[in-house]
Amino acid sequence: MIGDAEPTGVLTMPTAQAPYRQIANDIAAKIKSGELKPGDKLPSTRELAEAYGVHMNTASRALSLLHDRELITGQPGRGTYVAERTQ
Repeated sequence: MIGDAEPTGVLTMPTAQAPYRQIANDIAAKIKSGELKPGDKLPSTRELAEAYGVHMNTASRALSLLHDRELITGQPGRGTYVAERTQ
């Protein structure tokens, strides 16, 4: 190898987080900081998509991840809310 050059055939992959994870982590941080409190209503999937400049599927995936982490809860026909904290 010459200097700091990488070996031939080795590709470096970008280390940026997937957009849905960035959104989920942003909302999770707001929940943990208290900016979003239990019972607060979250923006709709469409509103999140517009706010973050992503496709609705990406926003939906972020909400799904937050739901899996038990940070939010959905109420059919009403919306998505910050979950009550469990001790």
